Amino acid sequence: MGKRDDLIAIYADDLKNKCGMTPDMDLLTKVTIGCGPAIYDADAATVAATQPGELETVKSNFLIKKLGLSDGPQLMEAINSVIATYGKSERNKYRAVVYYMLTKHFGKESVYG
Repeated sequence: MGKRDDLIAIYADDLKNKCGMTPDMDLLTKVTIGCGPAIYDADAATVAATQPGELETVKSNFLIKKLGLSDGPQLMEAINSVIATYGKSERNKYRAVVYYMLTKHFGKESVYG
């Protein structure tokens, strides 16, 4: 297994054990690939949920640009809901896991079709 496969296994474990979800491995793999080289950078691989600027970046770069959603209060509500599901006390909130949950939340799996 390569480094990306190892990371996908970690993300799947987080989804199962920290978020209480059974991951769709095909979608999780596609979302992870979509994150690009960011998954290999310790800082970029995680979402700093306590920093409003970071959450704005997730909203504009992922929800609006990648998933094609319209801006509105529902986007930040969804981000906060995903962060709460992951666990506010959880230090490492992996970007791929957050993006996966947001993709599922909005039913935008087709973006990764």
